[in-house]
Amino acid sequence: MQRTSRHKAGLAYLAMFSLLALMLAARPAWAGTNLVANPGFEQLDSTGFPVCWEKSGWGNGTVAYSRTTAAHGGSTAMSITVTGVTTGDDKLLMTENASCAPAVTPKHQYDLGLWYKSTTPNTVVTAFRHDTTAGWQYWTDLETLPATAAYQHTTVRTPAVPPNTDRISWGATVYGTGTLVTDDYTMQDTTVPVTGGTCTAGAACTTGSWQVLPFLNPVRSMHAIVLHNGKVLLMAGSGNDPMAFAAGTFSSAVYDPASGKFTQIATPTDMFCSGHVQLPDGRVLIMSGTKAYPAADGSHGYEGLTSSYIFDPVAQTYTRVNDMNDGHWYPSATEMGDGDVMTFGGLKADSSGSVTAELFSNAQQKWLASSQVNQTWSYFGLYPAMILMQDGRLFYSGSHVFGNGTPGTGASIYNYQANTITPVPGLQSKDTRDQSMSVMLPPAQDQRVMVMGGGNIYTNVDAGRQTDLIDLKAASPAYQPGPLLPQGTMSNGAKETGAQGKMYVSSVLLPDGKVFETGGGLHNRTDPVFEASMFDPTTNTFTPGMATDPIPRSYHSASFLLPDGRVMSVGDNPGDGSFNMHVSVYTPPYLLHGAQPKITSVANPMWSYGSSQKVTVDSPIVRAELIRPAAVTHSSDPNQRFVDLPLTVNSGGSVNLNVTSNPNLAPPGYYMLFVVNANGVPSVAQWVHLM
Repeated sequence: MQRTSRHKAGLAYLAMFSLLALMLAARPAWAGTNLVANPGFEQLDSTGFPVCWEKSGWGNGTVAYSRTTAAHGGSTAMSITVTGVTTGDDKLLMTENASCAPAVTPKHQYDLGLWYKSTTPNTVVTAFRHDTTAGWQYWTDLETLPATAAYQHTTVRTPAVPPNTDRISWGATVYGTGTLVTDDYTMQDTTVPVTGGTCTAGAACTTGSWQVLPFLNPVRSMHAIVLHNGKVLLMAGSGNDPMAFAAGTFSSAVYDPASGKFTQIATPTDMFCSGHVQLPDGRVLIMSGTKAYPAADGSHGYEGLTSSYIFDPVAQTYTRVNDMNDGHWYPSATEMGDGDVMTFGGLKADSSGSVTAELFSNAQQKWLASSQVNQTWSYFGLYPAMILMQDGRLFYSGSHVFGNGTPGTGASIYNYQANTITPVPGLQSKDTRDQSMSVMLPPAQDQRVMVMGGGNIYTNVDAGRQTDLIDLKAASPAYQPGPLLPQGTMSNGAKETGAQGKMYVSSVLLPDGKVFETGGGLHNRTDPVFEASMFDPTTNTFTPGMATDPIPRSYHSASFLLPDGRVMSVGDNPGDGSFNMHVSVYTPPYLLHGAQPKITSVANPMWSYGSSQKVTVDSPIVRAELIRPAAVTHSSDPNQRFVDLPLTVNSGGSVNLNVTSNPNLAPPGYYMLFVVNANGVPSVAQWVHLM
């Protein structure tokens, strides 16, 4: 497996190299036992290198590995000195064999500890895992080690060991110039037992439950953006209503889940079918919208605006910024690792497809001139799902709206710096992925994307059940068929059959690490499908039979995660032009299995990359993560992501959470911080600002 390069300061990862180095004798794991073989580097092989340890790396740096008597304990420590590196990394890892790599148990967690001193902040604790079917592969980076002149001790807890994993290998990765000295490694099984919270809610204990709220939505919510104050911006613009467009009646509202109240917002232009994304400071950038509806005489179709606005969640006002270079009705909107925003596709002001790439500079707070932006003059379609990869490239997943996919394979990787587009093979039925939904599966560190469902509004074939999975860490990423979507029930009560599935799919990342899939329809703006399921990325399986929203949710619907762990659904716009104004809220089963853990304090809500953040909780937890708030429309939210936070458990009810040093994994901005206990019950989120 090939590791990709980092953004700026970089991050050491990716790659199943010809492997590595060292670990522990095979013996069962239990609490209190150090599972690391030769933890202090005292035993040497015939070459004079420590037994069960090995060096590996890649790139252009010069590295020297040596034993040193400047040990923390015993007589020996290991030193790694790297010079002249601009690309790549160097590793000291446990040998990947049955004699050295510690045996582990799926679903268990392990505390990894070491002593170190370092002259470089560019060092991380890295873990690889052995899959019994796929062999050795990169697992995750767990913690960034700050530079220190004196020995410091660190302990970090792994995520739950994935299925089919029988051994792990871990150690230190240096990806910048400097010297790391390391010694006295430890590894212990610290699995927190499941207490089995009692559920008395009957079938809802396994399916969850829906509540249709006792009020109507005051606006046609085609667009839903969760704000960093926990409220939700719901935008309609003209709401797909030509009469409202002709009258200049444009609407949006802010919904407060805590009070159930809506606040109507003065809306300056028709933001119907715009793009939107949260900026690093928590404001919302909104681009394009509807300049014109199709002419009755057929002289033009929908036309895209060039205008762009920023919504301030505090003032609850829109402020205009400079225009884009082109119209983009139905554009993509992706935040990059440096806080800039890129936009592709959509329809221009003359109804033709836009081939202009647009870049909003976060530093300058404006759209750059097209001459300042790399251009391939390629058309990506309408609402193309452009997902930021950990190396800064963009993955076009193949999810789009309105008709066929793009020519060729239907999916590609766009490298902005090199200004190249590389086709990605394997996407099934690329011309029936209209109104499918793509999602980066939890955690973002795994770099796996799933495409769900889809159809074609022009051929109007039955929407499909197909899903596709891709590992973007692979040297040559390619889609593989995923499990079929479970079948649902039609609005007339009939069961779907055969290959029938759904388009207009909503998929929502949940704080327990699963993906909730809901809503949809069989054909273009008709035949709603009532089906919901839960996808588990660790097993690649759907659990069917989740409770279904009693309100049809197809075209112009949206489902998204609230900070309290529930899912909210709005909208449905059938072909007769009507719009369903009911609001539904889903309570997942995890909220019915005991009390939610509480985050009682966050030492500092302003988080920096590569930092360790102290959080106090009221009860034991097994995981923590950041979930980016939703900005969803038309089954599209390419910025949605779940970022794992490896944790260190302290005494006194506090934990230290280790933040990734790679802004491409977690672009700057506000995130919902969740902690989860051994029963899989998440906390209510606390907001943190990652910059």
